[in-house]
Amino acid sequence: MKTQRETAAEAEGRALRETTVLTPAQMAALLQDTFSQRVAALIAGVEDHKQVGRWAREQNAPRIDAENRMRAACQVFTFIANCENHHIARAWMMGMNPQLEDDSPIEAIAQGRFKEAMAAARSFQRGDL
Repeated sequence: MKTQRETAAEAEGRALRETTVLTPAQMAALLQDTFSQRVAALIAGVEDHKQVGRWAREQNAPRIDAENRMRAACQVFTFIANCENHHIARAWMMGMNPQLEDDSPIEAIAQGRFKEAMAAARSFQRGDL
């Protein structure tokens, strides 16, 4: 029988593997389809939300800082989705989080607070919040 800790570790490892192989275009498409083009632009740190659609269609590529933000968001989202489901992961990513000073994980990632967002995801998975 697997323990909850093993399940969480497996889910986190799976999220890492799944997001590591995503291209910038695939990440842009995932975030755009899951949240919206405007929210994906907020995550990536770009003002022109249509840029996300261009990335998804491989018309151009994001700068490295935008790609890092998108990859972090995809990894955190995938971790929660692997532990729960896509609906819960989407709601969790968009909701206020007391561990993030009541910012949403999306806002934290947009601000470059990747480690804090993942720590909050781990706490959520453990049932701490």
